[in-house]
Amino acid sequence: MEKRWRFKSSPSIEAIQQLTDELKVNKVIAQLFVQRGIENFDSANNFLNPTIEELHDPFIMKDMKEAVERLSAAVSKNEKVLIYGDYDVDGTTAVAMTYTFLKAKVAHIEYYIPDRYSEGYGVSFQGIDYAYQNGFTLIIALDCGVRAVEQIAYAKKLKIDFIVCDHHQTGEVLPDCMVLDPKREDCRYPFKELSGCGVGFKFLQACCMYNNWDTAKLYSFLDFVAVSIGADIVSVTGENRILCYHGMKLLNQNTRLAFKALLSKAKKTFPISLTDVVFAIAPRINAAGRLRSGREAVALMISDRIDHIERIAQEIEEDNSNRKTLDKSITAEALFQLEQHENHHQLKSTVVFNKDWHKGVVGIVASRLIEKHYKPTIVLTESNGVATGSARTVNNFDIYSALLECEHLLDQFGGHTHAAGLSLPIENVSSFKEHFEQVVTKRITAENESPEIQIDIEVNAIDLLNAKNRSGIPEIKKQIDQFEPFGPGNMKPVFLIKNCFPRDYRILKEEHLKMTFAHPSSTVNFDAIGFNMADKSKFLKAELPIDIVFTLETNEWNGKTSLQFNLKDLRPTL
Repeated sequence: MEKRWRFKSSPSIEAIQQLTDELKVNKVIAQLFVQRGIENFDSANNFLNPTIEELHDPFIMKDMKEAVERLSAAVSKNEKVLIYGDYDVDGTTAVAMTYTFLKAKVAHIEYYIPDRYSEGYGVSFQGIDYAYQNGFTLIIALDCGVRAVEQIAYAKKLKIDFIVCDHHQTGEVLPDCMVLDPKREDCRYPFKELSGCGVGFKFLQACCMYNNWDTAKLYSFLDFVAVSIGADIVSVTGENRILCYHGMKLLNQNTRLAFKALLSKAKKTFPISLTDVVFAIAPRINAAGRLRSGREAVALMISDRIDHIERIAQEIEEDNSNRKTLDKSITAEALFQLEQHENHHQLKSTVVFNKDWHKGVVGIVASRLIEKHYKPTIVLTESNGVATGSARTVNNFDIYSALLECEHLLDQFGGHTHAAGLSLPIENVSSFKEHFEQVVTKRITAENESPEIQIDIEVNAIDLLNAKNRSGIPEIKKQIDQFEPFGPGNMKPVFLIKNCFPRDYRILKEEHLKMTFAHPSSTVNFDAIGFNMADKSKFLKAELPIDIVFTLETNEWNGKTSLQFNLKDLRPTL
């Protein structure tokens, strides 16, 4: 699938030169700063060294005071408190953090993760019944609850109070309880993109301030928040950058035993980046909730017994391996289903349904289908007599808003711009496919119909080297590393070099492209790898110049570290 190459807006020459002079950096680094809205020494220092003191006052968030007072009352009255969270990474990290922090403050506290198959996403009637039968009078819901209007009304009849800590889009009506969600229309909290675990952290921060609890102890849980930010693919800007920056420090310098075990299973070495969180830690935590129970993931993260951690980590590793097998087979079945649909190439959306598919991997399969057919995609299966599944989207197409227009056909749905979950009567699946296609056709723009690569800067190869260290890791790579953590809003810089000359190439595992190339601006040959880019080798056979788009990485082999270009795309030079 051909990708569109689009340059980010180029700052003024004057702004780049001013920052070059002020910071004593080269113009490439200065331009990267200015593109991120950083135009002077102070803002650059704040970006590179964000401090905890810059966090917003949690009491700005709507309902925060009432929520803190309610928990404080529960503590003083020895009430039983249930920590309730979603079964994905964001939910389970939030539960692990909140439960572990509060268990020293609350005499009677437990945690609850709903079963993906018997209860489904979010607050369930079954979970509320469990709370009632076991004498819990306060439930703190994390990463879910903002749309659980009926469930929370039911809890209220049973005299169970709720504090909801959520970050998803709200419905027209809020639950009748204390709702902490920066996306509430009536909430003036200045940062709207917190993860669910991040909202839970702000609640605990407010509790510390109100009760004079040790905030330093709370900050030792920021590794949970960093993992949630990476896994939930929320913006790594503003307050999230502060939380993630300090959380990643903890992950690298004082690694929690649970995360150390998962990284060991993934064969990751330190230091790790947020990318390693996304591709090594998050899939393994998710695998427990997909194939077994999210409770296992929480049990792993809250444990301090090495033997216990190792046993659960090994079980989760096996879950992750089984998840990969299911993912591959169901993706193949879904692609075959699309191939049998003679008009699919003409449609603007993809909706597939098979009652036998495993519910735990449909979200992953939706993402896989987008890699092949670049369209807003929904994958459905049957669970408890209804069709249930996951939605994923392309570029900036708002999948949540599209589902909102199909609400009359759904039992329930929830999520955000880029991903959502939904359920509907099986008899509505055909009508839903038609209506969803109409909505997407009406809403989608030409720009969103093909994948796009955003390029920061066009450079010459010599721009990325320094004269003193051509064979090692250049200074510019070390400076770019200081922009970590990378994620939405602060993506790893993408460069373009034109007129490169391939020297040799080979295909690895029938999927990946490994090559070396030269450039007229340098006497050095460069190593490059393109994951899942074997098909691009067709452009190298003619031995003609090519343009490459890439990020700068390092490669470790036989104890030696070298510079490596991570290819995002390539095409013949025009």
